[in-house]
Amino acid sequence: MRALVCKRYGSTDELVIEEYPDPVPAGDQVVVDVAAAGLNFPDLLIVAGKYQDKTPPPFVPGNEAAGIVSAVGATVSRFKPGDRVIVLPRGGALAEKCIADESKIAPLPGSMTFAQGAGFGVVYGTSYHALKQRAQLESAETLLVLGAAGGVGIAAVELGKVLGAKLIAAASSDEKLRFATEAGADETINYSKESLRDAVKTLTGNRGVDVVYDPVGGELSLQAYRSLAWHGRHLVVGFAGGDIPAFPANIALLKEASVVGVWWGTWLAKHPDEHRQNMLELGAWAADGSLQPRASEIFAFEDFAAAFRRIKERKALGKVVLRISNQNLSH
Repeated sequence: MRALVCKRYGSTDELVIEEYPDPVPAGDQVVVDVAAAGLNFPDLLIVAGKYQDKTPPPFVPGNEAAGIVSAVGATVSRFKPGDRVIVLPRGGALAEKCIADESKIAPLPGSMTFAQGAGFGVVYGTSYHALKQRAQLESAETLLVLGAAGGVGIAAVELGKVLGAKLIAAASSDEKLRFATEAGADETINYSKESLRDAVKTLTGNRGVDVVYDPVGGELSLQAYRSLAWHGRHLVVGFAGGDIPAFPANIALLKEASVVGVWWGTWLAKHPDEHRQNMLELGAWAADGSLQPRASEIFAFEDFAAAFRRIKERKALGKVVLRISNQNLSH
């Protein structure tokens, strides 16, 4: 099979496509012929050797894909060859075939294309776990989403609306905010033009927000943290902006606020049954149209460097997807 291989830590520009051994399933493992694979900001960190969990080179990156089951291990009971699925491996998705434990496989909803499925699992899985299990977001609460036009950000906007929250989307351009508004944002903040903290005060009548969904980090994190309401929860999802913020503890004391970490990949490994239930609920919302996965930018496998640059330069709207096979991604 062809695979995108990281031979040494560095830039995603240095990855190479080459022949790699086909995976062989054992026990509860499933092999999937990959139609499309989703790209995410953590992939950049993994390839650079800067992620929390380090994989020694050489390795095939990629943590989500969609395709068709081609082989199963002897103890697999929920899937069979020919099934259309979403697969969430810990690495290995950027290849013509990938392998994962049965617990990391979910049915691809019939209403969803391969391209949509390839970009569904990580962003919606992360955002739903963050809002449901970690923030315990309640209907009518106010949710502020930073980086609202990116992959996890736009998923958080959609899911916040499904859960009944009032949505404030924050992003760096008017184009991104229009994209977030189409996904359901009630209010918007362009933080390249105005102070995030001042805008939140205006929009909430000085009350503040109940939950901050933060995949950005840096100074924006600190402004958002200071914008929390009483008993607010600040979800630390990632640091796409590059800098890790140092949250002042006195704010947590004065507002009885919480800084809440979100590490979805480790959580789903520890709680496979809850993860499966989350995926079933997400699939049902996708099927009835409540969620509309946005595979906004689809690149050929050979154009992986350009696709990663869209994420690196923070220019992507929605989800960036690689076409791995000749499968029709509209099916």
